[in-house]
Amino acid sequence: MKQIFIVIIALFSLVSCKKVEEIKEEKILKLVPKKSEFGFVYADFNVIQDTVKRGDTFGTLLEEQNIGDRKVFDIVAKVRDSFDVRSIRINRPFTLLRSKNKKNDLQVFIYQPDALTYYVIDMRDSAVVVYKKIKPITIKRRTIGGVLKESLSETLGNAKIEGALASKIAKIYAYSIDFMKLKKGDRFAITFTERFINDSIYDGVEELEATFFEYRGKIIYAFPFAQNPNSDKKEYYDEQGKTLKNFFLKSPIKFSRISSRFSSSRFHPVQHRWKAHKGTDYAAPRGTPITTTAGGIVEQSGFTAGNGNFVKVKHNGTYSTQYLHMSKILVRRGQRVNQGQVIGLVGSTGLATGPHVCYRFWKNGRQVDALKLKLPTGEPMSGASKNRFNKQITPLKFVLDSVANL
Repeated sequence: MKQIFIVIIALFSLVSCKKVEEIKEEKILKLVPKKSEFGFVYADFNVIQDTVKRGDTFGTLLEEQNIGDRKVFDIVAKVRDSFDVRSIRINRPFTLLRSKNKKNDLQVFIYQPDALTYYVIDMRDSAVVVYKKIKPITIKRRTIGGVLKESLSETLGNAKIEGALASKIAKIYAYSIDFMKLKKGDRFAITFTERFINDSIYDGVEELEATFFEYRGKIIYAFPFAQNPNSDKKEYYDEQGKTLKNFFLKSPIKFSRISSRFSSSRFHPVQHRWKAHKGTDYAAPRGTPITTTAGGIVEQSGFTAGNGNFVKVKHNGTYSTQYLHMSKILVRRGQRVNQGQVIGLVGSTGLATGPHVCYRFWKNGRQVDALKLKLPTGEPMSGASKNRFNKQITPLKFVLDSVANL
């Protein structure tokens, strides 16, 4: 009898423990709902949150709320002038606020076309009210810096910064830094502002305020500044007020590598003989965009057995550039082109063993090595602009230097 009693107690304890565990698990899984959103107190409604599925329309979403076909028709007709019912897109979130009485009537429909905007369709009165709202944006400043341990894109990604900032920085420094040649251990610092929706939801980079990168042992700063105080147009300058926008880009291809340099004697890989190579070869995958390194007029555009598809651009009375071995030419002779404009795609036409662009540079009618040429820059800053510039960058430069321990 005593043994039976012990077994009963053990079984009771086991069941009790199991119940306790189940109760604990339920408490852990219980979700805490938002108290309010979109200007509505959720405690006043039965709240349903969902996303638009394939095949959904504004009309079908309303029909699913059992409000009757006639009322759906009337609501669609009333909101048409304020809300484009055709703008409903798949995977976008919507919220339904229903009454807490027995009828559980749909009272408010809220649709979010993007992270920042939402539409409210209030059906609580006979006169349906429609309005559009923009969520409040908070701008926060952040500075990162130190020593590069990987590529710029990976560094920004690890700091949870949107990838578009890497492209923006590469564009700013396109005239002075080849980012493929940045080394681990090079110092850097970046000050920028970020957007946050409702002070908490990250919405990307707002503006780059200041930066520097160590390149080949030299610290190169970049500060945005508008020399005309009545204009919003900004250019980027170093700490001495010199523009970073040189007359020529450093390379006709972004993020490429040099496969062959300018040389008075090079063994030609196709002709198998020694001859001068009066250009710089940039290897890149077939189809990579080729951009003109400065603005000008397309002087030649066509095909030859050696050059393959090529384009030659005359920039002024002193300088011209040529781009060889294209898979496709995207400009015509006599056309005016802007600096950075795509003029063709990388290929291996003509005497080429693999996809690349041979970049050739003329100065006063003579081919020269573009990598060794001291190219012209823009007008230096002076006078009142320089004083205003120095006042603006002083605190920014101090923060950059502090973060990177300069």
